[in-house]
Amino acid sequence: MIAEKLLAFTLLGAGWVLWLLLGLSVLSVTVMIERTVYFARRRMSGAFPELLKRCLAGNLASAATLATSDSMEAEVIRSAAGVARGGTEAVEKAVASTIDRRRLEYEQWLFVLGTLGNNAPFIGLFGTVLGIIRAFADLSLNTRGGGSNASSVMAGISEALVATAVGLFVAIPAVLAFNIFQRLLKRVIGRSNALGNAIASGLHVTRAPKDT
Repeated sequence: MIAEKLLAFTLLGAGWVLWLLLGLSVLSVTVMIERTVYFARRRMSGAFPELLKRCLAGNLASAATLATSDSMEAEVIRSAAGVARGGTEAVEKAVASTIDRRRLEYEQWLFVLGTLGNNAPFIGLFGTVLGIIRAFADLSLNTRGGGSNASSVMAGISEALVATAVGLFVAIPAVLAFNIFQRLLKRVIGRSNALGNAIASGLHVTRAPKDT
């Protein structure tokens, strides 16, 4: 009973797999566009060198007035400025908390690209296997009928191989986009950590006892 149901399922061919891959490709493109817009709107402008300079000099309040964007780097400066009176430890915790929280926002939906990049080829291969099973089943029926239409079987196999090609077509852009976004996120986190260290250094400078 189970074997018959599984055989009936496999004889459906690769058509539904192709539709599944088409839907996944639409999902992949949607995530790419959404993440591109998200990163673009939160891109740190060319003010980063000036912000770093002010933080190193201990001018945290001045840096906070310049950090007006919605980027992670700007929020690190604003959060540090809000707790600067609590000392270096409070600033370091505020910076770490901001980076951890914003990283989750930046990473949102990236798992979709990573999952598709890793599994879309296997989905396409699964469709190819189903298509080949159906092609050989058709060959068996033709042989029992006293004929042997090899051309139709080869056409079925060629159609089945399309599923593998479509799976790769979905996976390659997803992997490329995933790596690009991860690289951008790494750069943002690196800049944020640099600003956090600069802020801590600047606080030590401004609070160090001066020689008389």
